[in-house]
Amino acid sequence: MSHQPPATRDTADAADSEAADDEAAITTKEPDDLGEPGPPLNHRAPFFVGLVGGIGFALAWWLFGLFEQIGSTLVLIIVAFFIAAGLNPVVLFLERRGLRRGIAVMAVIIAFLGALTLFVVAIVPVITDQVSSITDNAPHWLDELQRNKQVQDLNEEYEVVDKVRDYVADGDFAGAVFGGALGVGLAVLGALFNAFIILVLTLYFLSSMKTTTHAFYSLAPASRRDRVSKLGDRVIAGIGGYVSGAFVVALCAGISSLVFLFAIGLGEYAVALAFVVALLDVIPMIGATIGAVIVTAIAFATDVKTGIICAIFYIVYQQFENYVIYPRVMSRSVDIPGAVTVIAALVGAALLGVVGALLAIPTAAAILMLVREVYVKRQDVR
Repeated sequence: MSHQPPATRDTADAADSEAADDEAAITTKEPDDLGEPGPPLNHRAPFFVGLVGGIGFALAWWLFGLFEQIGSTLVLIIVAFFIAAGLNPVVLFLERRGLRRGIAVMAVIIAFLGALTLFVVAIVPVITDQVSSITDNAPHWLDELQRNKQVQDLNEEYEVVDKVRDYVADGDFAGAVFGGALGVGLAVLGALFNAFIILVLTLYFLSSMKTTTHAFYSLAPASRRDRVSKLGDRVIAGIGGYVSGAFVVALCAGISSLVFLFAIGLGEYAVALAFVVALLDVIPMIGATIGAVIVTAIAFATDVKTGIICAIFYIVYQQFENYVIYPRVMSRSVDIPGAVTVIAALVGAALLGVVGALLAIPTAAAILMLVREVYVKRQDVR
């Protein structure tokens, strides 16, 4: 049996140890081998500022283009949410009477669809017939107006009545407004499609109001979620109160006009004109005045005494509505100064037309409430 000399064994062990160290050095490199990190970027460098600013501007412009493309869709969504918020107080009322949320929502939806169906079936044909009658009688009313001395003088100077008579006698109002029969058909289809979308979204928002709002509230930090939820619920309650209150005020105007027109002998056009008054009364500031002017003008064209009575009635009624009906109906939903109301309606009308004017007042009330509850209270603490 042969034995390895001690010197040879020591040499072999040393070689194995060096090989193991080399292998470990290869497999586990030191961090210094990656190089020293360079200095941080200078965020004030002109190139960096220009690059970041250019990217931000391009992103903002792209988002603005997207919002511009879906602007009409956003308007439909906002209108549907406001209508759902207006119907939500009825659902809450039924819930306080012991009904579950689902049953209360179903009852409100059935009542809403039933009222809409009744209006389409029973009222729309009457309004259509009366509008046709108004259109047919419009040339005769213009002739009656032209017999007036003052009107004759104005017509000789500006030819207003002649131009109106030619426009009415032409009979193609819709074609002139919408651009021919094809334009009329497309406009009607577009209006029906938008109405259907608003109806579907309204029913969805109404049925899932709590789920939707709680989903948005959950985005807030846990420490502020309770306050955010209370503020959000108050905003929605204010919007709902304003929408339902505006509907009540417009309904009062329409019913009052209907009874008054039947009383003074304009029952032939009473339903159509009352509907116009109720529809225009929803528009802040100028809607009620426009409706009163339209009805009064037709009354004057029919008979001067009737026109005078009609003008007196609407002057008195608008004062009664402004100082009695509107404050009592809106006192619990909208707490907003008169100047802010006018400014909000003007800004909303400039941005989105009639829809903007309708939505401006509850939006301004919600913003004013948030400023009072958040910013002003925070300033008072300091």
